[in-house]
Amino acid sequence: MNSGLLEKLDSILSPIGNKFGNQRHLKAISSGMMFGLPFIVVGSLFLIIANPPINMELYHPQTANVLMRFLASWKEFAIANYDIITLPYEMTMGIFSLIAAFGIGSSLAGIYQMNKETNGFIAVVVFMMTSVTLVDGHINKEYLGTNGLFMAIILSLLVVEVSRLFENPKFQIKMPDTVPPAITSFVNSLLPLIVNIIIFYGLSIIIFSATGKIVPALLMDVLTPAVSIANSLWGYIAIITFANVLWLLGINGPSIIFPIVFTLGITNTGLNTELVEAGKQAIHPMNLQMFRIAVMGGAGGTLGLLVLMLRSKKEQIKALGKLSAIPAICGINEPMIFGVPLVFNPVLAIPFLISPIVNLLLTYYAQVLGIISMGYLVDPSFTPFFAQAYLSSLDWRNVVFTFVLVALNTVIYYPFFKVYEKNA
Repeated sequence: MNSGLLEKLDSILSPIGNKFGNQRHLKAISSGMMFGLPFIVVGSLFLIIANPPINMELYHPQTANVLMRFLASWKEFAIANYDIITLPYEMTMGIFSLIAAFGIGSSLAGIYQMNKETNGFIAVVVFMMTSVTLVDGHINKEYLGTNGLFMAIILSLLVVEVSRLFENPKFQIKMPDTVPPAITSFVNSLLPLIVNIIIFYGLSIIIFSATGKIVPALLMDVLTPAVSIANSLWGYIAIITFANVLWLLGINGPSIIFPIVFTLGITNTGLNTELVEAGKQAIHPMNLQMFRIAVMGGAGGTLGLLVLMLRSKKEQIKALGKLSAIPAICGINEPMIFGVPLVFNPVLAIPFLISPIVNLLLTYYAQVLGIISMGYLVDPSFTPFFAQAYLSSLDWRNVVFTFVLVALNTVIYYPFFKVYEKNA
């Protein structure tokens, strides 16, 4: 009966999941966001340097040890040179939408086998024209950071689609044979840029004249209700659970929902960063840290399963656990998903779905209640889960909290694992 149910679900969901997973625009968004990730991770390192982990209100030089004195000196140096130290951050995370525009535009162009660099820069130019305002002759970069990310995503896709029209010979200018081919190619390369500027910059002028707002500001107003679904705890849990259901059918669910949750996480993390830089408390719990928790050890909270596998009396299961350990600690659990396997496994499917829900609930309320710190830094992907926990907020409580979650996931998996182990 279980087999029949899973086959029925597979026949319904697999075509849908495969269609979404192979959808060119979603793939371009995912690739483009990953293109920009190294820039903001490196930029975040300088933000860490500018914010050493010490509370100066609790620092007393008379009783401080060597480490605390070092941190206090570091803090004083950071305060005195804050603008210089954080410049790399401002030129990476501070212009992340600009980087994403190039990454997404060039990725989609690559899928269409068009010139990646040209289309990436057309996306950047058009995005700048529609998202930047001049204040006293200076660029206002409010929407070049994470605030303009939705605009960057939508505009980059549209720009490439417009440029794609000019790949058709019908839309290309033909010149006499006496004209060198390089000249003809140059003229035809101008057309996509000119047309994109006319269309999108022209629309932005019309919209500004009608509303008094630039396009990204208006877009954020329009998208707020839709974003609030994913920005709510239960909406977020529903999205993550859907992705995990797809994984149980052998479809890489997280890759499908990645553009939604990662964009949301980056945006809220950027908002938290701005608050921390201003000396205020971070207030956005649906930050990138929530996504890291959702896929901690890989989808399904499988670090708990890994602990049980490493202690199994079955040599085959124990050997697979050893093979899976290092990848799982770094957030890659395909060896378990396809090796255990978790795919089409009705027994382990239950804790696979329950564990992330429990993790997200506890993480959300732990942040809100101040038990752990809210994430305000973009941590590196595919690094050990405990390192991500620390680098997201520079708070050791977050590291301890992740180990508590692993222990809890182990308890959740235990009864189902024993059934699986016995059947093995």
